[in-house]
Parts: sequence; structure tokens; C-alpha cells
Amino acid sequence: MTEIKDLLDLEHTIAKELFSGKTYPWEALADIKDFILKLGPTLSSDEFDNPSEGVWIAKDAKIFPSAYLGAPLIVDHGAEIRQCAFIRGSAIVGKNAVVGNSTELKNVVLFDNVQVPHYNYVGDSILGYKSHMGAGSITSNVKSDKSLVVIKEPGNPVETQRKKVGAILGDYVEVGCNSVLNPGTVIGRHTNIYPTSCVRGVIPENSIYKDKDNIVSKFPEV
Repeated sequence: MTEIKDLLDLEHTIAKELFSGKTYPWEALADIKDFILKLGPTLSSDEFDNPSEGVWIAKDAKIFPSAYLGAPLIVDHGAEIRQCAFIRGSAIVGKNAVVGNSTELKNVVLFDNVQVPHYNYVGDSILGYKSHMGAGSITSNVKSDKSLVVIKEPGNPVETQRKKVGAILGDYVEVGCNSVLNPGTVIGRHTNIYPTSCVRGVIPENSIYKDKDNIVSKFPEV
């Protein structure tokens, strides 16, 4: 339930090779920076601009003048980086993705068509195809006691060996406004998170998360 094959369609990201040889998506977090610096110089100069060292922007991407673009960074075709977005670096923004007003990114992969459009913080996280974070929803990527993050899959906790792990969103996940995704949260494909939720652990695919004691299937057994 937490493996790459269960969460992410790798045909919907320029970073497909980043996940090669890995079982769990968070294993890719350590390699994002080096992967960008390796892939960037191979991108076609007919399709991508290289406005500063370590930054590659598709020519048909829309970048607002007030956005901060920290290296290393790849912004793929059709993406939109809106006003006052703050990309700190080690970020891959997928095709047709939206990074909105005052949204901050750091060490992330946004798959194609991801939307983080309003006041979001996304750090040390991977957001699957067509996932969406509502206004004000954020990932928390460090535990309060600074201990290493454990993915709390029921009956099979997985040690990440990392101090910083935000959230893994499967394809088509919808996160409601002003929600907090605690360190190591994994949300399965096609799941919806109610607004103002405080989420932790592993949330099954095709679910509706109302609160920690009320997670219901979208397809209940008759």
C-alpha cells in the first residue's frame, strides 16, 4: 500500500528514472538534487531555457516576475509558477502543474497536473499525478522531537532513516483547505481529505478521510 507501484503512475513525470530501482517513494527524496543536476543539461535547448545555473524552465511555462526560482529546479511544459511563489530548490514541477501565490517548495517532485495553488508549504514530499492541495494546506516534514520519520503502515512500520519526510500523495488525491499532513503521511490514490484535517499515518486509497476515527471507503461493500 506504500510502494511506488501502488501510489504513482511514473508515466506522468519527467522524473521517472529518479524512482528506478526503488521500492518506496520516499527513497527518492535523497536523490532529487543530483537527479535534477544530471537531467537538466540533457534537456533540449529548443524546449527549455536555462536562465541561471541549475535552473531549467520549459519555454511554454508561465513564470510570474515575482516568483523566486532557486536551483536546482526543473519546470516542465505548460506549468505555471504564480506571483510570490518561493521555490527554494531541489524541485521538479511537472507538466501543467500550478504553483500558486505564496506557495513554498523544497526538495519535492510534483507530478504532471499537480496543483498547489494557494498558500501551501510542500517540503520533502512527492505529489502524484493530478493531486491537489487546497488553500492553506501544508506538509509538515520534521517531527517535533527531531527523531527519524517512520511510515506507520498498519502491521508493517517502515523506517525511512530520514529526519525529513513530508507527505506522499498518490495520484488524484484531494487535500481539503487548511489541512496539515504530518511527517511521513502517505495518502493512497483517489482519496479525499476533509478540510482542516490533521492527518498522520497511511490513509487507504479510494477513501474519504473525515477524521482519524472516521475514514470511510468510497466503495463500501454492500
